[in-house]
Amino acid sequence: MQTVLTQDQVELAHAVRRFAKDKLADGALKRAHSREYPFEVAQLLAEMGMLGITIKKEDGGVGGSLMDAVITIQELAMVCPKSADVVQAGNFGPIRTFAEYATPEQKERFLPDLLAGRAVISLGMSEPDAGSAVTELKTSAREDGDHYIINGSKVFSTHSPDANLFLIYVRFGPGTGGIGSVLVERGTPGFTIGNRSSFMSGEEWCPLYFEDCRIPKANVLLGPGGFKKQISGFNVERIGNASRALALGRHAFEVARQHAVDRKQFGKALCEFQGLQWKFAEMAVKLEAAQMLLYRAASGADDTLPSPFDTAIAKLACNQAGFEVANEALQVMGGYGYSTESLVEYCVKRTRGWMIAGGSIEMLKNRIAEHVFERRFDQRAT
Repeated sequence: MQTVLTQDQVELAHAVRRFAKDKLADGALKRAHSREYPFEVAQLLAEMGMLGITIKKEDGGVGGSLMDAVITIQELAMVCPKSADVVQAGNFGPIRTFAEYATPEQKERFLPDLLAGRAVISLGMSEPDAGSAVTELKTSAREDGDHYIINGSKVFSTHSPDANLFLIYVRFGPGTGGIGSVLVERGTPGFTIGNRSSFMSGEEWCPLYFEDCRIPKANVLLGPGGFKKQISGFNVERIGNASRALALGRHAFEVARQHAVDRKQFGKALCEFQGLQWKFAEMAVKLEAAQMLLYRAASGADDTLPSPFDTAIAKLACNQAGFEVANEALQVMGGYGYSTESLVEYCVKRTRGWMIAGGSIEMLKNRIAEHVFERRFDQRAT
């Protein structure tokens, strides 16, 4: 795996792993099952330069590459999976879209707290009737003098219970060209954060409601016609999603591998049974193949946004490998793997969710097929 990394990247990986073992190993299991966003970890990671890796220095970031962020996520996840989520929130998804397109004034207002780990941003994209078909969103932004009036609702917004800033996809007008985005702060009149709901993984989200929510025009991130830019920025989120999915699969693999060495049944170690040997061989192939595709997508985007095709392939491969390996690792460990006293069951639940979040694996296959056939396939009813 290291053959594709530069010497600097290899040294970064070693440094992050040492830091994680020294500072994050204790409490990793408790963090994984906590419902709260770990702001104390976020601030520690910020001090180490692990938030804002992908954000320009002039904006307060580190000015590093997507590969640097991928390496950091994967090394942290090998020790503390929950800390990898914090690096995701501080480098990918809405924070990256925000940093890419925000005005200087918007960056000055919000980036310092986000990059210091004192705040977290949430994305309001999905709606009750607009999931994969996001262009069918109904949340509207109506111009009213120096303000916009927002009406609608959002679901499945990551970090919404703890966020103080929300990047909301809205409709300024009809069609795809009428879609853009706005920034809404927690506590804005007309903006209500609903009751907490839980995913299978234990991660929580809140529905978001907008009822004549009045925001200044200064809070528009991308106006009408901004949808394509937002989706291009969303490809970065998919790199973070893929990184975590693969990293948690590898985490589960290593835990199960050690278990197979240490655990004895019928008078010999589990690893001496050929059936389990073949399982681990198949898992290793899946992990290594997906890793190469992830590196290709990330390394090809150091100075630009990543390729939609490379990103779709990488996310599909990492989602499938991460879940399949974590699931097999749990099977190898039996009751120990299924217990919440192990992080393996946590890895299974988390990797399963990433096959849906950030673009389902079925939607990714659609995008890949369009590249293969060099044409657009309209999935809408005719």
